[in-house]
Parts: sequence; C-alpha cells; structure tokens
Amino acid sequence: MSSCQPLAGQASQVEAIMRTRPGGFAPSAPVVRSWTRCIENYGLDPDVCLPPPVMTSAELALRREQNASLVDCAKLEMATLYQQLGDSELAVVLTDSDGVILHLASSPEFAGEVEDWGLCAGAIWNEREAGTNGMGTCLAEGEAIAVRQHEHFYQRYTSLTCAAVPVFDEGGSIAGVLDVTSRSPLLQQHSLVLVGMSRQMIENRLLDARHTHAFRIQFHSRPEFVGTLHAGKLTVDDDGTILGANRSALAQLGFVTLDEIAGKPVTEIFNASLGEIVARSTRSSFYPVAIYRTHASSRFFVVAQEPRDRAARETIAPARAEASNDDASSALARRPARATRSTSPLRQGTARVEFGDAQIASQFDLGARVIDRGIAVLVHGETGSGKEVFANALHAASERSNGPFVAVNCASLPEHLIESELFGYRAGAFTGAQREGRRGKILQADGGTLFLDEIGDMPLALQARLLRVLEEREVTPLGSEAVVKVDFQLVSASHRDLNELVESGQFREDLYYRLNGVMLELPPLRARKDKLALIRHLLEKERAPAPRLSADVRQILLDSDWPGNIRQLRNVLRTATALCDGDELTTAHLPAWLVQREKNLNRPQAVSAPTALSDTDDSADTEEASNAPLNAILQAEREALLALLDKHRWNVSQVALALGITRNTLYRKMRRVHIKT
Repeated sequence: MSSCQPLAGQASQVEAIMRTRPGGFAPSAPVVRSWTRCIENYGLDPDVCLPPPVMTSAELALRREQNASLVDCAKLEMATLYQQLGDSELAVVLTDSDGVILHLASSPEFAGEVEDWGLCAGAIWNEREAGTNGMGTCLAEGEAIAVRQHEHFYQRYTSLTCAAVPVFDEGGSIAGVLDVTSRSPLLQQHSLVLVGMSRQMIENRLLDARHTHAFRIQFHSRPEFVGTLHAGKLTVDDDGTILGANRSALAQLGFVTLDEIAGKPVTEIFNASLGEIVARSTRSSFYPVAIYRTHASSRFFVVAQEPRDRAARETIAPARAEASNDDASSALARRPARATRSTSPLRQGTARVEFGDAQIASQFDLGARVIDRGIAVLVHGETGSGKEVFANALHAASERSNGPFVAVNCASLPEHLIESELFGYRAGAFTGAQREGRRGKILQADGGTLFLDEIGDMPLALQARLLRVLEEREVTPLGSEAVVKVDFQLVSASHRDLNELVESGQFREDLYYRLNGVMLELPPLRARKDKLALIRHLLEKERAPAPRLSADVRQILLDSDWPGNIRQLRNVLRTATALCDGDELTTAHLPAWLVQREKNLNRPQAVSAPTALSDTDDSADTEEASNAPLNAILQAEREALLALLDKHRWNVSQVALALGITRNTLYRKMRRVHIKT
C-alpha cells in the first residue's frame, strides 16, 4: 500500500486529532492522507510550527533561471487571475515541482502580513516543510485540491484557505503548482474553477514556448471550441512527427500519457498529412475544417498554424517537396513566409497611442500580449481619454488587423435600436426596417474586432443576449430563426466603475466577468507624462508642418486640467490651428476661457484658513501648483490625502468617492499639495 493510502487505524487517529480543532469539520480524503504523511512519514507535530525555510537570493535566482519558461508563461495569467478574483486579501502563488515559491501576485499589504509566516518568494512549501497546505498537498496528491482553514496541519495557517492545481509541462510531468491563498473560507469553490482555467492557459503557453519551432494543431469535436481552453493542442515537427500534446488533446484522442502519442506521425491520428491540414486551414482563412480520426469515424474540427519561431528552423527543403506526390504537402513547402509582427507593435507607428508615457506603454504591451489569445479586453478611462483610439491600436497590432474594426457606442444609441444595431434583422422584421434586412454590428465584426464603448450603459435585458453571444459565438438576427456563427475579438470600454454597477444591480455579474478577461487602465490627460509630445502630434495631424507653440501657449496647454481629456484638447488645437495664419500659435488663437482660467489659477493666493476636503472648496481651483514649500496647513492636507490614497491603493475614483468630491477636484487638490500620480 502506498503512502498516499493510509491504514484505517491511522486515518481514524488523524481524524480524532483534527476534530480537536475549533468548530469541528469533516476533512476530505486527500487532507486525511496528507495529515497521515505529516505525522507518520515526516514526524511533524501540529502544535509545534516552524516557518518554512527560505532560500537565499542566489539560490532563488538559480531556481527561477531553471524554471524560466514556467515563470514567463505564468506571470501574465497570474496577474489576470488576481484581477478577476478582485480581493486585496489574497495571493496568487506559483511554485516549482519542489514547492519553492517562484512568484507571487498580491497586494503589498497582504504580502507584508503573510511574509512573516513564510509565504514569500523563495520559501519551500512542500508537506515536509510546511505540513498540509494547498501547494504542498497538491504536489503530493498530483491533483487539484482545496485546503480550508483548520484543514491546515499547523494552527498558524488556519486563518487561510488555499485552492491549488498542478501545472503539467509538455512532457506530462508536474512542473509546479498554481495556488490562490486567501483569508476567505468560501474562496476555494469559486477560485478552483478560475485557477483551473488559468492553469490550462499556462500549460498551453508552456507547450508553445518549448516548441517554438513546431507547427501547432488545435482541434475539437465541436468547431466553436477550437481556439478555446477546451481545444486539444498538438505540436508537430516539419516532417509531421508529433512532439507534444496538451491534456485536452490526450483525453479527446483516448490517450493517458504523452508517451502514447509522442513520436507518432500525425497521419496515425488524423486521415490527412500535416501539409494537407495546413493547406486546408490556409484556404479556410483559419476557420476550423472537418477531419476524421484515422481508421475511425470520429470527426474533429482542426486549425493548423505555422511555427511561432520561423527563424529557429530551416525552411522545408525543396527536395522534400519535390519528392512528395501530395499536392498539399507541396503547397506547404512552397507557402509564402508570413510577415513577422514586431514584439512591440506600439513602436511601429501604425497607430500611435503614447509618446513617452510609461503607464500607457505598459497597458498597451499587456493588451497586445493577450489580444490574440481570445481574451476579452476591458478598457477603463475617463470620457475623452482615447479609449476607442487605444482599442483600434490594439486591433491594428493583432493578428486580426486585416479584419474589420467595428465600434459601437452603447450610450449614444436609443435603447429600442440597440438590439437591431448589434444583432441585425431580416427583411420586414419590423415597421421601418430596410427592405433587404440588415447585418448587425456583431456580424460585421466577423473575423475582426468588436469594440463596445460605454458598455456600462447597455440595458440589462440586452446584457443577457450579449452574454449568450459571447459564450456561444453565434447570432440570431431579429425576426429570424437562422443561427449564424461569428468569430470576433471583443474589446469593451467604460468610464464607469463596472464593479460598482454590479454591486448596485445595474450590470450583470456574469457578463462583467466575461468582459473582464484583462482590464487596462488609461490615465486622464492631466496625469500623462507625454503631454507635450502628444500636443505636437495632434498639431501635425491638423497641419504640416505644425505651427510652433509660443512660451505662453505651451505653458497654458501643459497646465490645464483638461476635464474633457484628449477630445477637448484636440478641439482646442483644431480651432487654434484654423485661426493661426502664421507659423506660431499665440494666446490670441486660444479660447478666451482657457487663457483667463489659467491666469486665475496661476494668481498667488493667500492661505488664511485650513482647507476642508470638500467639493465646494473654491480655493481648490485657484491655488498655485508650484514647488514652493508647503505651509503647515497644506502639509497636513497632503499627509491626509496620502493616507487616503494608500488606504485605497491609489485608486483615485475610490478616494474621490470617500471624500464626496469629483475626481477633477481631487486631482487639483493633489497638484496643489505636490502629490504626483
């Protein structure tokens, strides 16, 4: 009998000890086995807890280097998972196969609190060192597990709940563990599903990362699941030999381990060669094509793609192509090289969205990394901050750039027309309908990107239909019973806090989670570090060569709060350029209200009384934002604002809500007391 199967007597002893914990509980079989290992195999005492050992910086650096591909593939998914869970008192943790923590995603506050317990990078959390816990027990059991509060072996960790899943490498071995550790006792039932999905994405990325030279074949028995987490995935060498497979592929094909399929020609799996599959995928514009299992009637839908790293392999020799009598194989050998996308599409200049602002650059790079993986992108930013331009730039940087970019402003359409605009309608569906019917925006976006702006203003009734479209990827036009398949990348945007709308019942929670694959935050114009370069870019778009800025105009444009953001700035510059007959913009070309407002803001003001944190404080509009030393009153206000910002993790919207003021007023107050965003 293995150590994972305790004797009945041992199990009863362990359960007796566990029942001494407050509240009493019925432990799961894996937890009982874990406690048995801790007592019988490792000689641990639940009442004597030592913190797990922590590696030195040099040792941790070596571990990370040894697991570099795992860490690289996991970081983005961990950040996305942390955002999806939306709890500041949890940590998303990645360990290696020995239980050494390689990377964490957490709030600074929670990370600081649990660091004393040993939950930090470099700590060893296998069962021998840390007793029963999510990471260590997951490694020991080799399967997903939830360890709740008092199920932890050591009393010290009984305030925590863990949900952990093993991450398998391309060879089918456990490469590490993905874990969520939280103070919530109910977290594991919600998080195990999300953690499992994140694990699948990490495994798929790991398969690609370690087989960059290989062709990739995705397949499923249902075409709508190709390209999703449910799809089977094979990596195949140039000669058609199977190199790797994900667990979905093994399950669908009836295999248990990779050894049963690795090294076999793809023709033993499907009734077509690699060349045929690639050629058919190309002809279908990479929509799934039907194929059958070799010597069986099982039908699958497949898409084959070229290697990610074409430079890492030699082009298929012409002799091999000539030796083949298979037309499709010849087509594979003669196929034209696909243009290689830059790893930094933001810098290519095809769709400029930043000109030196680090925050926008990082947000764009994050979006560009997920846009081709079918992950929904949610862009949050103030009205006029450039959300549609940003979304269009993401589309231009994606593999769907040759497809349409269809934008829909959900706030500007009458409620009774939104449904027909999105889903379309057949001829004669309603009074006033076009005689030939109309394709909706979703169908127009097929093969490209659908951008839903101001998604927070979509009516609740329509949200349910949109959710169904996103889940099933099919549309039924109004007045029709025909179902039309559709394929698009979704980018949505809002200036409102969707999480607050969910809490108030104005927005569906399930749709919010479906839209929020990854959230990108656009800073308002007043907080951008590249304002001058942006101004010059907008001027160049209006006139070439662009007029120069006088010193006064330059200062006014840089100092303005721009409550309307880029949209307001563009309109001001457009008018000023039209009025300017020479080659220099002066204050005479700017709106009088803007010039006068900046004069008032820069007029020195006497401080005669403490400044209250209220939205009715007129002095907030007239204080000078300079680098002069603060008096005692303003210094006190600065410290109060910093404390609030730290409490709300520098979420300006939440701080403004807590103070009962607008964000614009809060930004002015921050500028006055020398707080930079």
